[in-house]
Amino acid sequence: MADLNLIIAGVGGQGSILASHIVATAAIRDGLRARVGETFGAAMRGGAVASHVRIGKEIHAPLVPKDGAEIVLALEPLEGLRNIANFLGKGGLLLTNTRPWLPVDVNIGRAEYPSMESIKDAIDKLGGKIVEIDATSLAQQAGNVRTMNIVMLGALAATGKLPISVETLKQVIKENVPPKTIDVNLRAFELGLSSMKK
Repeated sequence: MADLNLIIAGVGGQGSILASHIVATAAIRDGLRARVGETFGAAMRGGAVASHVRIGKEIHAPLVPKDGAEIVLALEPLEGLRNIANFLGKGGLLLTNTRPWLPVDVNIGRAEYPSMESIKDAIDKLGGKIVEIDATSLAQQAGNVRTMNIVMLGALAATGKLPISVETLKQVIKENVPPKTIDVNLRAFELGLSSMKK
């Protein structure tokens, strides 16, 4: 298996760090090496957060090099756009939730929120591919909107690009969410998984 460079991008409070640790732990359990590194914008709920996950047999540095990501998993579209601009390699995949979560700099008027069309244009210019999913609605369907990050992990697993088994991911999810939320998180994962097969 070739190395995989993945960035999980979102804003504080969306669960991107938990999602990245689940992926890395599952990779290690499936016999690979994994490194996780985080970058933070405003260090608060609502600030930009990007978790770099590097998986493979010989991984040493935690951060994905510029233009080195095969996949950007965006928990909200603007952070997806910001991260593809710096990190997505040619032919890479942006898998994005369609529901915006306005980051701090948009709320205070320092930045403007882009349209999905402008995000698609940016992906085209990079020679990449975009897959959109309304993960927020699927999380509500699962029973808790806060499981949106787990819906996105299910969608990521369905791409076939992760060198990790679905069963391992599910086991690691069970071990890393509060016991009372295991069922709702597993439902969220399955909804994400099946949404990509339609």
